[in-house]
Amino acid sequence: MSRPLIAILRGVNPIEAKDIAAVLIEAGITRIEVPMNSPSPLKSIEAMAKAFGDDAQIGAGTVITVETVLDVAKAGGKLIVSPNADPKVIVATKLAGLDSFPGVMTPTECFAALGAGADGLKIFPASLLGLDGLRAIRAVLPIGTQVYAVGGADHTNFAEWIGASANGFGIGSALYKPGFTPAEVATRAKAMVQAYDKAKLG
Repeated sequence: MSRPLIAILRGVNPIEAKDIAAVLIEAGITRIEVPMNSPSPLKSIEAMAKAFGDDAQIGAGTVITVETVLDVAKAGGKLIVSPNADPKVIVATKLAGLDSFPGVMTPTECFAALGAGADGLKIFPASLLGLDGLRAIRAVLPIGTQVYAVGGADHTNFAEWIGASANGFGIGSALYKPGFTPAEVATRAKAMVQAYDKAKLG
């Protein structure tokens, strides 16, 4: 079962990347991003993509340049997540054959991102937009638009965000922080998946 959960491994290093990815995938989280401000992020992406490219969608977060998109593609990444909505980055992502999830906040940014070819929208920070803000924006978005809540959405409030029309979530420090062992990440990932499944069944 593929769940719309993206693990954000900010701070992960190449030595541990494969082990962390393994426990996430085993728990049922099969989309993983390594933010570009992590140590040697391209090495981590390459290691995970080589090991699990057939079982999971591995990619990069905090991507703000076209050059980075191309680097991620060379490393085997298939997903580009950004904190902003730069049409140049979105277009480059699609030309490289990768999925694009740019960060947006306003209706103008949402439509500009979709117009550039984004596969989905990352509402960021979700805590700033809030549940009512998401409902209001959803009312004008094209039917079927994939909206992921990131920043303020986690296992404690999945149900509320799903009720407000969120399709999925990006989860960072609730899943992984530098220093967490694979066993700790495994425990958190299993709990996250259980919380999502419970909220989805409602």
